[in-house]
Amino acid sequence: MIKKTLFFGNPAYLSLQDRQMLIRFPDKESGNLSAGITRPIEDLGVVVLDNRQITVTSGLLQALLDNTTAVITCDHRGMPSGLLLPLTGNTVQSERFQDQITASVPLRKQLWQQTVAAKIRNQAFSLYQCQGIEAENMLAWSKSVKSGDSENMEARAAAYYWKNLFSDLYPVFYRFSEGEPPNNLLNYGYAILRSIVARALVVSGLLPTLGIHHHNRYNAFCLADDIMEPYRPYVDILVFDIIHRYDNIETLTKELKKELLTIPTLDTIINDKRSPLMVAVGLTTASLYKCFSGESRTILYPDMSLS
Repeated sequence: MIKKTLFFGNPAYLSLQDRQMLIRFPDKESGNLSAGITRPIEDLGVVVLDNRQITVTSGLLQALLDNTTAVITCDHRGMPSGLLLPLTGNTVQSERFQDQITASVPLRKQLWQQTVAAKIRNQAFSLYQCQGIEAENMLAWSKSVKSGDSENMEARAAAYYWKNLFSDLYPVFYRFSEGEPPNNLLNYGYAILRSIVARALVVSGLLPTLGIHHHNRYNAFCLADDIMEPYRPYVDILVFDIIHRYDNIETLTKELKKELLTIPTLDTIINDKRSPLMVAVGLTTASLYKCFSGESRTILYPDMSLS
C-alpha cells in the first residue's frame, strides 16, 4: 500500500490519540483549537511541516518514527530544511550496517556505474517526452559509462540535458540551487525525493550517510543522494508539466507545493512492473542491500523508456 503524504502550511496542533494523528487548527479570532480530525499513523509515509506555528507533541513524533515516517521541516522560505528519521528501521540493522561498511571499492564503483547509466537513460527519455528530442547521444553515453564513471559521463550528459530540457521557455537555463526559476521547483521536488529515498534506506536497514559515490563530510545523506539520481528525471518531467500550466512560478505557492507533493505517487516501471515511485524506491534500496550482502550484483532502478 502506498503511504500518504501530509502537508501542513497553516498553524496547527498535532498530537497522538489512539495510534492516530490528531490534527487541530486554532480559530483565527479566539485561538481555541478545533475538535480536530484524525489520520492513521500507519498510513503516513511523509509529513511536511511548513509553518512556524505548528506544534507537534513528542508522543506523535515517536509514533511517526516507529512507523518510519519521514518528517520534513521547512525554513522561512518554505523550502525543506530538515529531515527526521528513526535511528533503527530494520530488525537486523547491525548486520546490514556491517555489510554496507565492508563493501569493497570495486563493488561500490560498479554500483555507481549502474546508477549513472540508469540516470542518463532516464534523462534521455525525459528529453524525448518533454521536447521530442531523440537523444541518441545520451543513450550512447549511458552505454559507455565505466566503473566508477571514471570518464564523468554524468557531467557530459547533464550539460546536454539542462541545455535542452526547458529550451522552449528558457533558451538559456542554468541548473544550480540558487538559480532563477524553475530551479525553485526543482529544489523543492528533489528535497521531497531525497526524503523518500532516505526513508527507504532506513527501512532497508542501511545507513543513509555512507554513500557509494558521494563522500561529503558535512552531508548526512550521501547514500540517499546517490540512489536518488535515476529518479530525478521523474521530478524534472513533473516540473516541466507544471511550468507549462502555471503563469507564475516565481514564488512557491501552496498550489505549486501541492503539485510537487505528488512525487511519491508518480507512476514508474521497475522490474517490469508498474509501481508508485515510493514503492519503487523501496525495491531499489532492498536490491541495494542484496548487492552489499553478496546476493546480487545489480541494483533495481526504474526504466522510463518502458512507461
